[in-house]
Amino acid sequence: MTDETTDSPDESQEQDQDQDQTESTTSRRLPVTDVSLVVLIGTSGAGKSTFARRHFLPTQVVSSDFCRGLVADDENDQSASADAFDVLHHIVGKRLAAGRLTVVDATNVQPEGRRQLVAIAREHDVLPIAIVLDLPPGVCAERNRSRPDRQLPAHVVPRQHRELRRSLRGLEREGFRKVHVLRGEAEVAAAEIELEKRYNDLRHLTGPFDIVGDIHGCRSELETLLTRLGYTLTRDAEGRPVDAAHPEGRTAVFVGDLVDRGPDTPGVLRLVMGMVAAGHALCVPGNHENKLGRAMDGRKVTVAYGLQESLDQLAGESEEFRAEVRAFMRGLVSHYLLDGGALVVCHAGLPERYHGRNSGRVRSHALYGETTGETDEYGLPVRYPWAEEYRGRALVVYGHTPVPVASFVNNTICLDTGCVFGGSLTALRYPERELVSVGAEREWYAPVRPLVSDAPGAREGRPLDLADVAGRRIVETGLHGRVAVREENAAAALEVMSRFALDPRLLAYLPPTMAPSATSRRDGYLEHPEEAFLGYRADGVRHLVCEEKHMGSRAVLLVAREGAALERRFGVAGPGAIWTRTGRAFLTDEELTGAVLDRVREAAERAGLFEELASDWLLLDAELMPWSLKAVELLRRQYAAVGAAAGAALPEVLSALERAAGRGLDLAHLTSRQRQRAADAQAFTEAYRRYCWPTEGLSGIRLAPFQLLAAEGANLAVRPHDEHLAWIDRLVDADATDLTAGAAAGRAGREEPVLHRTRRVLVDTEDEASMAAATEWWEELTGAGGEGMVVKPLASLVRTARGEGRPGGLVQPGVKVRGREYLRIIYGPDYTEHLDRLRLRALGHKRSLALREYALGMEALDRLAAGEPLWRVHEPVFAVLALESEPVDPRL
Repeated sequence: MTDETTDSPDESQEQDQDQDQTESTTSRRLPVTDVSLVVLIGTSGAGKSTFARRHFLPTQVVSSDFCRGLVADDENDQSASADAFDVLHHIVGKRLAAGRLTVVDATNVQPEGRRQLVAIAREHDVLPIAIVLDLPPGVCAERNRSRPDRQLPAHVVPRQHRELRRSLRGLEREGFRKVHVLRGEAEVAAAEIELEKRYNDLRHLTGPFDIVGDIHGCRSELETLLTRLGYTLTRDAEGRPVDAAHPEGRTAVFVGDLVDRGPDTPGVLRLVMGMVAAGHALCVPGNHENKLGRAMDGRKVTVAYGLQESLDQLAGESEEFRAEVRAFMRGLVSHYLLDGGALVVCHAGLPERYHGRNSGRVRSHALYGETTGETDEYGLPVRYPWAEEYRGRALVVYGHTPVPVASFVNNTICLDTGCVFGGSLTALRYPERELVSVGAEREWYAPVRPLVSDAPGAREGRPLDLADVAGRRIVETGLHGRVAVREENAAAALEVMSRFALDPRLLAYLPPTMAPSATSRRDGYLEHPEEAFLGYRADGVRHLVCEEKHMGSRAVLLVAREGAALERRFGVAGPGAIWTRTGRAFLTDEELTGAVLDRVREAAERAGLFEELASDWLLLDAELMPWSLKAVELLRRQYAAVGAAAGAALPEVLSALERAAGRGLDLAHLTSRQRQRAADAQAFTEAYRRYCWPTEGLSGIRLAPFQLLAAEGANLAVRPHDEHLAWIDRLVDADATDLTAGAAAGRAGREEPVLHRTRRVLVDTEDEASMAAATEWWEELTGAGGEGMVVKPLASLVRTARGEGRPGGLVQPGVKVRGREYLRIIYGPDYTEHLDRLRLRALGHKRSLALREYALGMEALDRLAAGEPLWRVHEPVFAVLALESEPVDPRL
């Protein structure tokens, strides 16, 4: 058998799989890459279909004859060939896009037909492979004569054979990466296909891994980092590190750019090459290795960006070592698929469509990334933000573009933290997703572009950008799919955020709006617990928690355990912040804000929450009272004015009616109506006054936390509500204990607690007695002047059974059930006289808004917990604020 295997010299094709492909002339082995396009070439009657059936799965073979049958009901109808090949090319493209080995069974003896197939392979970044069945024309003609369905004119086979022979020498130039030529029936019969894994396919390696960012010749920092990661260094007789192994069998993975700029490129190469050779590490090439390798091979390159430093340092090494370096760099594979495909490691990042593919385009993106064609103010190319659009399943770990702090973006992370520029050398522990860094010993090379700027978010490598929030936006959420933000709503939010809000680095969350329960039909009620309970039962939610609704103002608190905690995570130093639902500072008095935060911090410390949650900061959702603390102007202009006007006018009206009645006029009905209006006005005034009282400093201020939203690395909002309430109870108890201890110690200024408990009742929607007890509790609560309650699924995050796995199945995270007297504040003093009209209120938009804002808030917390950069966390936060400007009845 003669097996001629050649590789195309075309520079545009991926070089990773060019090695060791030349077969001996006596080999029966035909290597075929497991994801590739195999093109069978041969005259009619050469046995291509038989060969395909013998060596490949039926689903892997796309036959031109079969496609003719599809379009013409006759596999021999040559007039249908054009349409048949359109179908064939479409099927081939779909299979290659899905990463499937595909075999084309057609004569393929004409160059134009092969060019189209090679173009499809290149479009999908797979290797095109040719298998030529070169049989004598006489044998092919005889086979055709024996087939009653295949009677060809006598000239066809000789013409096809001549075209095949003319093509043989040019197949490599056409772009085929491997060419296998089988001559004669014996060679075809003896051939065996051997599937080869792609060199980048290491899915069988599951780790654990320690993935190390760009080193750039910083050998000392690399030693420190490996030691911190638990590796044991091995040194040669001269004390130089030549290997490092982990006692637990972990594997180091280097993302490239080992060389240039730094003080010891040979030392880094010696260590990394030793680890790779010993099986303790993997390595992908960076653009700097690519350029250094070409320079060492004597090819013409532009000497810049630290290349001269590497060449000078390597000039002092032995020729043997330099030869080893050249061989090492030539053998590096552009990227690796690891852990069953759940992890991709490359140098400059890689979109999902390129994962596991082989082409020059893939290699170029893996080494250099993609640019927009623009340059920044420093003359450097602007990188295309591929990670911002990435939605792939695999975690992509890369380097190349220095960032001050490594952070996750859409399941990608850049580990180049600028060690050579005076930053740090960073590793990602996988699958733990833990970052380990060591600081640079000094600035070894001055960066053209500063590693850190003063812009918000720049410390994470990507500052906030107006384009992130301007215009119509689509925000993807894990809970509710894609949430749209209208352009006009985004403009309104931008006005608030830019003029009135806190530093965006602190605004990790804005609370969502909350819809009321379904409208009640009970006599005298607009809202009643029964509708809330039955609504959740209809959604399949059995266990609920009813929480006291405090009449104050919604407040979000970010509390630091110590001064530098927020600087480390948020880039803003200080004790923390308190903000409103629109992101504004809750209190204008910074000293008072600090005092409230101090009380919460001290209570959290005493309660052990910082320790338990392994965090030096906490994010809380709360109600800050009294209502007059924040809404004093609203009270003065609206509620007090209504009460004062009624108090001034109605007594005069009643007096006039009484005088008229004394003159014998029948005004009993009108007088009764006005007396009822006066009573309603008095009830209205008493209703809002319950929530107003004077404060002085901390005295009179009450903070009622009801949820711990987040801590370092954790979205706590997904935890069941009973866990949250247990944490809150510990906070409240700790504040009271601290108060008692302070009094015993003679500390002044701590005469009353600040933190207040949120009372609650648990409900089983399948237990009538449980629902009745909760209703009675609500009636007592509201009868004593309370605002009402919030009813929530105990499990926090719940989907309806019919919508499980679909965004539309998300259950309302909570509904409010407000008391009759409190609703006077909302709907007016005499609202009970208009219940029939008010019951027509539409809740659909409010409920939709509540779900969308809730999903956005949870998305922000998820991104915060994942360590994503500011712009990613800020995106859903800004969207919540934008949705708040949607037109909706403010009384709901």
